[in-house]
Amino acid sequence: MVTPEINIRRALPEDADLVSHLSTITFEDTFRGTCTDDDLQSFVDYAFTAGGILNELKDEDDLYFIAYCNNIAAGYMRLKEDYKDYPAIKKYKALELKRIYVLKEYQSKKIGAALMAYALQVAEQKNYEVLWLGVWEHNEKAKSFYKKWGFTDTGDTHPFPIGNTPQTDHWMIKFIEKR
Repeated sequence: MVTPEINIRRALPEDADLVSHLSTITFEDTFRGTCTDDDLQSFVDYAFTAGGILNELKDEDDLYFIAYCNNIAAGYMRLKEDYKDYPAIKKYKALELKRIYVLKEYQSKKIGAALMAYALQVAEQKNYEVLWLGVWEHNEKAKSFYKKWGFTDTGDTHPFPIGNTPQTDHWMIKFIEKR
């Protein structure tokens, strides 16, 4: 078996359309069937517009990274120091892993692992104490992935509705090891 070449680079404003496209596909693959099609479409139309993502990409503190597998965009992640959704995390210098999305056809090629390793490297380099994230309560594959990387479920949850469909995320954290 040939090991794919994985490269990660910081997303630039000119990547807004690509990130919007990756976001839409991966989000729909994950959440289709968990809410109405109208709720899903309205959420995607709100959260993943190229214009909205462009504004985030222009923010130096909003860190987007695109993962390429054999020179094809296969996924991305978004990191940001943000405490508004989980105020209890303010007791730490904490970096939120806001998104880590990988196209379905690349999920067995270690793209997620490469992105997670990169996220932990960024957190360590920027002297964060904690990397934290919210994960949908029914996404067992993602929860298992995060646990393999040393994340623990805090027991805290928050609502993450998709349109009018209620959904719940669990907050997970990982303390950053200093080397």
